Amino acid sequence: MSLPKFIVGMLFALAIVISWSYFDGASSGTIVLRAVACAAIIQAGYFLLVYLIVARSAPTPADRLREAERNLGAPKAAEGEKFSARRSIR
Repeated sequence: MSLPKFIVGMLFALAIVISWSYFDGASSGTIVLRAVACAAIIQAGYFLLVYLIVARSAPTPADRLREAERNLGAPKAAEGEKFSARRSIR
């Protein structure tokens, strides 16, 4: 979902909450509280949606190339072998 669509949808949802609260006879403080709570819930949901989309996305060809370049000069360890920071002078 693009940001402009999100903003329009959020404003529409807030307008509905504010209208509903007004016609329900709520005080102005309650209307503001409901609008702020609704906006916070919508923002949290949008953040989680974007996070899940990014987390589940497959690596791009550029990501795979970058990873291959990183591993190009890296020494490979045999199974069970550990690298040590200590180096022998011999």
